Amino acid sequence: MPHTVLLAEDDRAIRNALERALTLEGYRVVAVADGVEALAQAHRNRPDVLVLDVMMPGIDGLQVCRVLRAEGDRTPVLMLTALVETADRIAGLDAGADDYVVKPFDVEEVFARLRALLRRTSPVAAVSAAAPAEAPRPVPERFVEAAGIRMDPQARRAWRGTRELELTRTEFELLELLVRNAGIVLDHSTIYDRIWGYDFGPGSKNLAVYVGYLRRKLDEPDAPQLIHTVRGVGYVLRED
Repeated sequence: MPHTVLLAEDDRAIRNALERALTLEGYRVVAVADGVEALAQAHRNRPDVLVLDVMMPGIDGLQVCRVLRAEGDRTPVLMLTALVETADRIAGLDAGADDYVVKPFDVEEVFARLRALLRRTSPVAAVSAAAPAEAPRPVPERFVEAAGIRMDPQARRAWRGTRELELTRTEFELLELLVRNAGIVLDHSTIYDRIWGYDFGPGSKNLAVYVGYLRRKLDEPDAPQLIHTVRGVGYVLRED
């Protein structure tokens, strides 16, 4: 069954072109022109993923995302934005978005980001009925810990010391990857592949934005920085 994409974009030419491209790619698309209708459609027919333009009249994409997150709706959100400043991208992540694409964009990049978001939210495949009833089931680990960070992957909760961290889905997965590989320098392509399932190339600032935002949530006064940049290579989690 095809995944349903709720697309909210006020520019008719972009909306029609993206709707056509997504449909040809095999998605079922519900396309609307503003944030009010996007919220109505999200409540009426829950989509598998939302693609929201940031700049829309009335209720913009950021407000739509904030409303859905406040309601407990965790449907993945991909933002479309013409704003290229880091602070503007951070605003989208802070609103609860999972990823963003900067206009003008290549439609193949939109497809890649949607595939990555949908992979991360797909339910675990059911155990085959043919499997023997007595087959042992692996017991999942409860906590992952390193450098003063403790994470509960099942509950998707994380703490630095006793302080719980409020993380988006992408931030949680990025931090978990760093914690599981504490002390190991992870290069950019490895992180892109593990988190997004696609390397967006050397010109992409996507990873740097997420690392910067994660640092803001992790860092504390008079406490050591945990995520370190290894110039020209990637990032490492360690407590100096």
